Amino acid sequence: MTATTSVESVAHPLRTRRFQVLFTSRTLALLGDAVVPVALGLAVLEATGSTSALALLLGCAMVPRLLLLPVGGVAGDRVNVRTVALTTALVRSVTQIFVGLQLLAGAPALWPLAVAEALGGVATAFAQPTFSPLVIGTVPEAQRQQANAAVAAASSAARLAGPPLAGVLLLPGSGWAFISVGVGYAVSAALLMPLRVAHVRPPRRAFLADLREGWTEVRSRDWYWTSLIAHAVWNGAAAVLATLGPAIALRELGGRNVWVTMSTVAGVGLLLGSLVAGRVRLRNPVLTGNLALASYAAPLALLAVPAPAPVIITVYGLAMAGLGFLNPVWETAVQQVVPGTVLARVISYDWLLSLAAMPVGYVLGPLAADAWGPGVPLTVTAVLVGATCLATALVPGVRHFRMPREERVPVDATAAH
Repeated sequence: MTATTSVESVAHPLRTRRFQVLFTSRTLALLGDAVVPVALGLAVLEATGSTSALALLLGCAMVPRLLLLPVGGVAGDRVNVRTVALTTALVRSVTQIFVGLQLLAGAPALWPLAVAEALGGVATAFAQPTFSPLVIGTVPEAQRQQANAAVAAASSAARLAGPPLAGVLLLPGSGWAFISVGVGYAVSAALLMPLRVAHVRPPRRAFLADLREGWTEVRSRDWYWTSLIAHAVWNGAAAVLATLGPAIALRELGGRNVWVTMSTVAGVGLLLGSLVAGRVRLRNPVLTGNLALASYAAPLALLAVPAPAPVIITVYGLAMAGLGFLNPVWETAVQQVVPGTVLARVISYDWLLSLAAMPVGYVLGPLAADAWGPGVPLTVTAVLVGATCLATALVPGVRHFRMPREERVPVDATAAH
């Protein structure tokens, strides 16, 4: 059994000025990330009436994000991550304000919006690998799990608040939602300007050598790459559930309110899992987190039947709590073990491998459902998620992983930090 202890004796990082600034900046960005997909879908369909146009814009944001993540990792290690995070926030601010102005002008052409979304995707590819280096550059080791849990809780809260906030911001005109998000990104960037972040530059070498070094760090740790396979399968399964779940809710479980309730309960589960993660210290967070992630097989299997709606909703919320728990403890483990000089590159491969299966799930889920019914792809993904997450316990590196012991940070010291 994995041992856990309370972390309440360690002063919370939100008591320190630097993390307060980083947390606020990150929360504003997360809220913008939650508003944009909802606002974009409604605004584009309202303006063009074309689902193909919406798919094009979403693809323009996703493709450069996936392709350029390793490049963003190299940039995050070579350049001070504060500079990278600040610059990308400004780029995202400009692109969203541009989209808003195009929509306010009426009957926008598709190609300027596509270019803006592509630039936003590029900025996201450079921004995502920066967060863990920002944490280790501003937060002492003993506080990092609490810091990661706090940001994960903010992310969950943003996911809950994003859809209703998008609806409110769209009321005066579809463009105002994007302008508001753009202003939020600008404030996020402004908060980072005075922030001091410790940064150790890696030795200068060729770009391809930097990419290889990052991949070597991932490949050399069996606990890392095997867990990433499980995480990728989870994300592919989540894409299948996202495409088939609404249809099952509408046709067999009682209507759209069931899907809305599922989505809301999922956000609550994420938030609760994040809060729990901030209150425990795990000697083996990798194994514990992967086992928690295996619980996602349950709602997939129940939707395949389908089981009664209250049962599915409850189990789905518990499974999402497993994800909410995994995210901060996983990030803390990576931050504690991977050298800071290569951390951004490692995180970029983490994101790349974890997200790569999502487009596959979006495509294959509906195709399989059309051929054999939704129960088949949901059952298959349930088996895959359960098997891959549980199988990580057979990997020696996962089974024997232990967090390095760290010095406790006294309350007075953190207050002055």
